[in-house]
Amino acid sequence: MGNSKSGAVSKEILEDLKLNTKFSETEIAQWYENFKRQCPTGRISKEEFQSIYEKFFPESDAQTYSRHVFRSFDTNDDGTLDFKEYIIALHMTSTGKTTRKLEWAFSLFDVDKNGYITKSEVKEICTAIFKLIPKDELSGLADDENTAEKRADKLWKFFDKGENERVAEGEFIQGVLDNEDALRLIQYTPSK
Repeated sequence: MGNSKSGAVSKEILEDLKLNTKFSETEIAQWYENFKRQCPTGRISKEEFQSIYEKFFPESDAQTYSRHVFRSFDTNDDGTLDFKEYIIALHMTSTGKTTRKLEWAFSLFDVDKNGYITKSEVKEICTAIFKLIPKDELSGLADDENTAEKRADKLWKFFDKGENERVAEGEFIQGVLDNEDALRLIQYTPSK
């Protein structure tokens, strides 16, 4: 996508990223130079992404979660992230507005990409998130959150849905905004 042959990011992508992220033109240009150095093809594979992501969680098993994060940002389903998808991912996971972050979180939990979240999808993502928690932090978790299944059950209750019902994006966003515990349960923030 964009200007993969030249040494500079295309004007179109630059303007789009300036509009949709908090990054300045200079920052985007610096990110692009770094991206091109690391990924000369102009694309990052799922494996490369997982390798980068795992460096942020050296004490944990980040592979499953990084695979889901990658899927949620590979918007054209081509198995790679181009520069624009990569920068949007950085923005959304670091400093995006709360509603935009929750839209992204919904896409993370919507494993089959059908526009709804089921309890089994919540369990799948909660299991991936749980693997990010270092072993030495597990003992400090509340009794109703000390397994992936318990976390998934607790999160699912916030949506007031039965076992076989589905949650739409708007319900997900509102449910998380209405409850700080739900917001905490959909992510892992390292304590160190």
